[in-house]
Amino acid sequence: MSDFIPKQYKKDPITIRISFQKLEKIDQSAAAYNMSRSELINQCIDYALANMSTPKKES
Repeated sequence: MSDFIPKQYKKDPITIRISFQKLEKIDQSAAAYNMSRSELINQCIDYALANMSTPKKES
């Protein structure tokens, strides 16, 4: 699996519901990389989409 490397870019605003525990971890990671929560979430989503396996079709 390739490494996750955060970088800055802009996207359209959306709203999501997330647990408080996940939000704390996201905020800590965003602060560690000196970026916004939104920027980090966007990049995490991009990474997940690029690296997740394709579901197998049921016969």
